[in-house]
Amino acid sequence: MTIQTTRLSDPAVRAFVAAVNAHDREAFLALLAPDATMADDGTDRDLDDWIDREIFSTHGHLEVDREAQGGRAIVARYSNDTWGEMRTRWSFTVDEDGRISRFETGQA
Repeated sequence: MTIQTTRLSDPAVRAFVAAVNAHDREAFLALLAPDATMADDGTDRDLDDWIDREIFSTHGHLEVDREAQGGRAIVARYSNDTWGEMRTRWSFTVDEDGRISRFETGQA
């Protein structure tokens, strides 16, 4: 059963999912700490390149099925024009300012 984006527990994660689903690159980037990093399937990736390729140029979309760790970890069905739909896991590190300093994703 899908969790509505507005019902996600963590405000930063809620805003992250909303920005991805709205294809709002500006809002997405505003959520990230200046030195934010990310990893995909355990490998660190270039953040700007990855978000262009996996989210914004390919119409990425998240449907959250479950959350854990106070909302800082989610399992979601992720889809984009390149890969179709897959079950994914996401975890987030949020700094003291409420901005995402790191996120990690991969197949669930």
